[in-house]
Amino acid sequence: MSLFTAILTGLAMGVVFGFALEKSRVFEPGMIVGQMQLRNFVMLKIFLSAVVTGLVILAVLYGFGIVKLHPKGTLFIADIAGGLLLGAGITLAGACPGTVAAQIGAGYKDSWFTLAGGILGALVFAYLEPALAPLLKLADAGKLTLDIVTGLPFWLLALGFAALLAGFLVWLERKTAWRDEMGPNGDGLPAA
Repeated sequence: MSLFTAILTGLAMGVVFGFALEKSRVFEPGMIVGQMQLRNFVMLKIFLSAVVTGLVILAVLYGFGIVKLHPKGTLFIADIAGGLLLGAGITLAGACPGTVAAQIGAGYKDSWFTLAGGILGALVFAYLEPALAPLLKLADAGKLTLDIVTGLPFWLLALGFAALLAGFLVWLERKTAWRDEMGPNGDGLPAA
């Protein structure tokens, strides 16, 4: 794939992702905070639907030898610390790196501060990373993947996991319908 094709593909995927974010209203701060408070699950449903779709496509592409997998190393301390820090930031800001551009486009003025904070955080980490690297790599497990641990083929695990997630999504939707979770203004906030 040429660089130009890769850029066009990335732009097209960004447009589709942005359209899906806007239509699902998952970028709304109330929707994000509601998910973190376990008050509504629209965000979880949307993202897990994307995971199911990605797993099926990747299983097919990998099964036919069209793509190869290149997993990153498993760094338990970095993954856990980074996940906790990111989750706290998402909860406090009511935004995440994937939704901040949609919030800016929708006119949320606070989103500019979230974007600036994300850029500043990345800059600070870039300078601190050499000093933090030994600490973050203490529990380096290497390239640890479920297919290596179980000895089962990736495509089988991916399709099986996709089926489990799809079943969970059906159960979750029956338990709490997305229309009820959207709120009267479509922003994930309950009626006042």
